[in-house]
Amino acid sequence: MTDIPAAFDNRVTRHLGVDIPIVQAPMGWIARSQLASAVSAAGACGIIETSSGELDAVKDEIRKMRDLTDRRFGVNIAQAFVRDPAIAEFVIDQGVKFVTTSAGSPTKYTPVLKEAGLTVYHVVPTLHAALKAVDAGVDGLVVEGGEGGGFKSPTPVSTMVLLPLVRSKVDVPIIAAGGITDGATMAAAFALGAEGVQMGTRMVSAAESPVHDNWKQAIIDAAETDTVFLNQRHSPALRALRTDRTAGLVDAEHNVFGDFGTPQDLYFGGDMNAAIALSGQVAGRIESVRSVADIIGDTVREFAETVERLNG
Repeated sequence: MTDIPAAFDNRVTRHLGVDIPIVQAPMGWIARSQLASAVSAAGACGIIETSSGELDAVKDEIRKMRDLTDRRFGVNIAQAFVRDPAIAEFVIDQGVKFVTTSAGSPTKYTPVLKEAGLTVYHVVPTLHAALKAVDAGVDGLVVEGGEGGGFKSPTPVSTMVLLPLVRSKVDVPIIAAGGITDGATMAAAFALGAEGVQMGTRMVSAAESPVHDNWKQAIIDAAETDTVFLNQRHSPALRALRTDRTAGLVDAEHNVFGDFGTPQDLYFGGDMNAAIALSGQVAGRIESVRSVADIIGDTVREFAETVERLNG
């Protein structure tokens, strides 16, 4: 294992109980025990999703994590997709120590989670949302730039602009998301005020990701211009790979969630037009399927090399 850079001894690693301040994004159907346990085993923080809405399956995945790793992991509560308010109590009862909340108000679950001793970070796409979350008492923020994949603000702001803006206005620790795929982009995020990073698209393409090889290959083949921004007239908007399905939805005025399709046929069946293939612009920088351990190990090494080069 590469030596851990001194910059990694910070508030994020202490909050998460990990060595490496890299968090795997909570992607619906994807961020389950197979992927999350590999991330945690590599010294970073795996996350179990709830945005699929399949709470019984998600609860099983949380239980499976105990068998797959003795390392720390977290859970995301995606409020717009979780209809059972008892999810917070379940997460608490499972002994989870780190939760990210998203797609809703930071006031909904933060008090009960913090009262139980959990650390809570809220996902924010704007400065206004960040200030609201801090006022709600969260421990930290996941600041998500508009170039990232998945559910987005209809008025996206790039990580390069949003991250230093939020950093200048709040004192809580920040995990940067959107456009992060390697050590150089991680170092850039730290330069702009982050103490950790979140990787989504890079982890979708990982060897341990459960998605079909067709989706992984589509990410590898993608150029930096091969994503589309959908649903901008509604909320949330979506960033996805350009496919026949998504290209036909670019100019849609209606809420395209009704046209999302059948995720399982895309995710696990490999039909790239069966549903909307959520992905970030950083797909244009991903060139191969690699193991989670290699992705994280190389990111740590490149981070250290980048910092040393800048100091030199």
